[in-house]
Amino acid sequence: MRFLKTLLWVTVIVGLVVFATNNWQPVSLRLWGGLRLDTKLPALVMVAFLLGFLPVYILHLTQVWRMKRRILILEGNQRNMSAPPPPPVSPHPTHKAVDPI
Repeated sequence: MRFLKTLLWVTVIVGLVVFATNNWQPVSLRLWGGLRLDTKLPALVMVAFLLGFLPVYILHLTQVWRMKRRILILEGNQRNMSAPPPPPVSPHPTHKAVDPI
């Protein structure tokens, strides 16, 4: 499984490098207030990807964190419910019970 994960990452990185070398062209963006941004196309594509990906990824991480906490709480509750009840405590610690024979 680790091999497939490494193979996937190597493929993605090689694809990004090929994309960047084939599209290394300057791009000019008109921003607000007459500002202009001159950058290369691969940098612009990667920034746009990250702007769309990071909020969703952070949302995913928070949901996974919440679900793990919820599972731990539910497992703890179940563990407490399945434990045997504690032995009864006598009302007077100095009083000893006498066995009728």
